[in-house]
Amino acid sequence: MKRAARAHLRLGALEHNLGRVREAAPGRRVMAVIKAEAYGHGLLRVAHVLAPLADGFAVSCMDEAEALRGAGFRLPLLVMQGFKNDRELRQAAREDITVVVHDESQLRLLETTPLSSPLQVWLKLDTGMGRLGFSATRAAALHGGLQRCAQVVQPPVWMTHLACADEPERPENAAQLNRFEAATQGLSGLRSLANSASILALPRSHGDWVRPGIMLYGASPLADRDPARHGLEPVMHLQAPLVAIQDRSLGDTVGYGATFQCPRPTRVGVVAIGYADGYPRHVPNGTPVLVGASRAPLIGRVSMDMITVDLTDHPQAAVGDPVTLWGEGLPVDEIAAAAETISYDLLCAVADRVQVTTQP
Repeated sequence: MKRAARAHLRLGALEHNLGRVREAAPGRRVMAVIKAEAYGHGLLRVAHVLAPLADGFAVSCMDEAEALRGAGFRLPLLVMQGFKNDRELRQAAREDITVVVHDESQLRLLETTPLSSPLQVWLKLDTGMGRLGFSATRAAALHGGLQRCAQVVQPPVWMTHLACADEPERPENAAQLNRFEAATQGLSGLRSLANSASILALPRSHGDWVRPGIMLYGASPLADRDPARHGLEPVMHLQAPLVAIQDRSLGDTVGYGATFQCPRPTRVGVVAIGYADGYPRHVPNGTPVLVGASRAPLIGRVSMDMITVDLTDHPQAAVGDPVTLWGEGLPVDEIAAAAETISYDLLCAVADRVQVTTQP
């Protein structure tokens, strides 16, 4: 069952934002990150738009890669968590899927599992993220071991992930870059370090392959939370209709817990969207929505299927009018800041029951 809430996707913004990647990192290969249903925008939908423009697609797991191969996409695919077992390893070799190797168990499987053909490997070093990857001090030994492995296309691609790229002035970024460069000096193979934030703010990190994610969808990867400053255009415009308008008196309360008390006679609009649709429950009073092109504040708690907004200064608003929760004129980053989270969280959380419409 679909709701009246609608996520309208401007697919041309995807093309524009990938163009910004190429402007910011000229001459680099672009591995477009479309994991997690393309950050809530639809895996296959986004793949169809970006396939003519990107040099490859990065996903999280083999299931996502297999869905892309099953849909006919033949460009390079990178599985960033690699393979979990010998079945997935054989599948990767059979379908020409590139895998990230980040763990000893994967190395053992590479050495012992018969494959139909060698496969391309990206070797991940942990230079300070503290999550996946081999110690940077092991780079030379790992390189030598993989050179002796007939199952691997030579040479591997070297990769790492920057923990603080969204705050480019932090010293951890330079420390990670120094560590990576020292570890891989003199070793054959292409390099990949840059996510969206470092594409925009850390040119030294660009390497050979860049891996843009959130910036493709028009949200800011940097802590300043201003996508327009970086020339990015929002892809998703989340809207829902006004389903009721009520007049409340001075002192009346609105919503669960009576957390909002009307400071004046108030025209209260009820909008057909709530936390079951992916709108964050914990945004505070005053979080903006757009009524037409003007802002109105949210009042009261977000409910499962509804929110309430103050329409006192919007006498023209009528039942049936669309209300924008984020999109053009109201960056998702601003709503994420109000919710004390990040835009990735909000975009990925939009529920299946929300209608999706598209335009070129």
